[in-house]
Amino acid sequence: MPLLGTAAWAGALLGAAGPRWLAVPLAAVLVLALVACRRRRAVLPLLLGVGLALLSAVTVTGVRQEQVVHGALSPLAERGSTVTAVGTVTSDPVALTAGRGDRVMWRLRVTALDTARGSVRLSAPVLVFASATSRRVDLGASVRVRGRLAPADDGDVAALLLATGDPVVVRTPGVWWRGAAAVRASLRRSVSHRPDDQRALVPALVVGDDAGMPDRLETDFRTTGLTHLLAVSGTNLTLLVGFLLTLARWCRVRGRWLAAVGGLGIVCFVLLARTEPSVLRAAVMGTVALVGLGHDGRRRGLRALGVAVLVLVLLDPTLARSAGFVLSVLATAGILVLGPGFRDALARWSPRWLAEAIAVPLAAQLACTPVVAAISGQVSLVAVAANVLAAPAVGPATVLGLAGGLLGLVWDPLGRLAGTAAAWSVAWIITVAEHGADLPAAAVGWATGAVSLAVLTVLVTALAVAGPALLRRPVTGVGSCLVLVTAVLVRPGDLGWPPDGWVLVACDVGQGDALAVRAGPRSAVVVDAGPDAAAVDECLDRLGIEQVPLLVLTHFHADHVDGLAGVAEGRQVSEVWVSRMLDPPEGVDRVRAAGLTLRVPAAGTAVTAGAVRLQVLWPSTPTPTRGPGDGSTANDASVVLLADVGGLRLLLTGDIEPHAQSVLAQTLPGLDVDVLKMPHHGSSHQDEPWLLSLRPEVVFVSVGADNDYGHPAASVLDPLTAAGAQVFRTDRDGDLAVVVEDGRPVVVTH
Repeated sequence: MPLLGTAAWAGALLGAAGPRWLAVPLAAVLVLALVACRRRRAVLPLLLGVGLALLSAVTVTGVRQEQVVHGALSPLAERGSTVTAVGTVTSDPVALTAGRGDRVMWRLRVTALDTARGSVRLSAPVLVFASATSRRVDLGASVRVRGRLAPADDGDVAALLLATGDPVVVRTPGVWWRGAAAVRASLRRSVSHRPDDQRALVPALVVGDDAGMPDRLETDFRTTGLTHLLAVSGTNLTLLVGFLLTLARWCRVRGRWLAAVGGLGIVCFVLLARTEPSVLRAAVMGTVALVGLGHDGRRRGLRALGVAVLVLVLLDPTLARSAGFVLSVLATAGILVLGPGFRDALARWSPRWLAEAIAVPLAAQLACTPVVAAISGQVSLVAVAANVLAAPAVGPATVLGLAGGLLGLVWDPLGRLAGTAAAWSVAWIITVAEHGADLPAAAVGWATGAVSLAVLTVLVTALAVAGPALLRRPVTGVGSCLVLVTAVLVRPGDLGWPPDGWVLVACDVGQGDALAVRAGPRSAVVVDAGPDAAAVDECLDRLGIEQVPLLVLTHFHADHVDGLAGVAEGRQVSEVWVSRMLDPPEGVDRVRAAGLTLRVPAAGTAVTAGAVRLQVLWPSTPTPTRGPGDGSTANDASVVLLADVGGLRLLLTGDIEPHAQSVLAQTLPGLDVDVLKMPHHGSSHQDEPWLLSLRPEVVFVSVGADNDYGHPAASVLDPLTAAGAQVFRTDRDGDLAVVVEDGRPVVVTH
């Protein structure tokens, strides 16, 4: 069964990536293999099963893509047709913030469509975007909504529907959906009196309702490998249904009735957490875990896992390309295959309960590490310890949280009592996440290229094979733990970093800008905060920055301001300069919410902060407005700084585009700098003569690996390189530091 599940998974991937005719050669290969093995009777059923699973998945995937991507909605979406759609709401509304006002997004399974050319009966998923002030729609309701269709980039939906008015409810949700909504609302009420972190985490832990989760807490959970607690996972179902089965046994329920209780528990869990693909996947994986807990668990669990993968892929082929699905399968397989060996090895010299507590997260983490690294670009070194420490609180928090939701339907004070107990439990989990994330090397960066991931996979495989042998004896087991503790407390990559005498560091924060100009021993002027609070916080920690006399946010795009909390984390920020263009609004709101005093500097403003002298060069003229929410307008309003430090001249340009660059060329002819921060991450949209006229010796490009924008453009970098400039990129070189040697800039990479 695991082999058949793998074959179906491969078929879904082939069907999604390959052409439609791919099924023909696959069928031919299957026939030839059957003919070649016709005398080996034991092999024939296996080959037949593998071939059928593969071909079925390829066919189902092709048919689904044809229905969704090339169905009746496709030509209408290409033309931008205005339609009236009737269908069933299949997801809760999600609040979005766009450049032109707040909106909500929800999924709709369209069953009828009224167009200018008539009515169409169909069944297709669409993504609806509506005004946040429009009437709320409930999951399971049938609605009629009018709007304009647009093509969808995601093959998971047939089109986008931009609503132009309020949706009209045709039929209210069924009693099951109303009951589930009442329990979810009661759950939120039961913890509404608790602190923000606890109030947000309890619903996330119980039913995956993560609305209102603070960004800082999500970052800490990601760093410590506890993210699976914030989403609906098999762990949720295993805990809740396991508790329900325990209660049933206490009530002397036995045999088939016990299975019926378990099945009812699974159905109720799915209704509470919503019937989205991720929830169904989690329910199936949780069921596999329950099977694996019984007699002959490894064999039965692997067989159940194979069945689960086969069925899920055939029902919904898009799961084959879902990161959540991959992680669920790998974690479950890791626990079933690696867990018993780790447990038995540890149980030779430690209590069995402790051995199991360590073996389960260790096996799951090892199995998932290469995929997590490919997604996040980092490997958590504290994930196993964090999961072991958090585990005792997860069960009580989950069960008490659900009890709070159910009891609150009967009597609010009773629900609050259970909710308070659940909040106390999650307080411990939050403490583990926060303290674990604060460790010097809680997570280490890992490149996402094929070679790096292959090396990591080999290392993980070696650890999985050698793990039981290392853990079998106290000396090697405890010694391995001490090595890991040492690695967490002393980050090896930070030895010798930052380099002595550094004057400028461009932090590797992904697709965004975050620069530190040294003002003193533990002080720096910070220019932009990047898109990720954790990344900029870690970079400044590595530099030992405790004081920020001046923070400059060149403009309000997310890749320059979303990491603001990371700059302020544990540091004193004395003054903040911002762009005068208050666009986009969501970026402005995020900065204002930080509670810092903001100042808009005028062109020509000069200030000295420790060893740094800064002068504002731009904007000096009114910035042309191309329309509300236009990205180029905000880019061209970036604050441009000329910094003098250590005898070097640094030009920090934000995201200015050719208009601002040409004006600067006219107003400051002959400007000569030592170091240039490339505007707009090396976009192809540049004034090349101006860049060359600056005659920089060093050019920094702050850019994210494998970004979707084509940054940086070779057409921009090549002329600079040909002119003698040294070009460095954060996506390839990591953090970039400038030191001064003989009055000239020298770059050291991290």
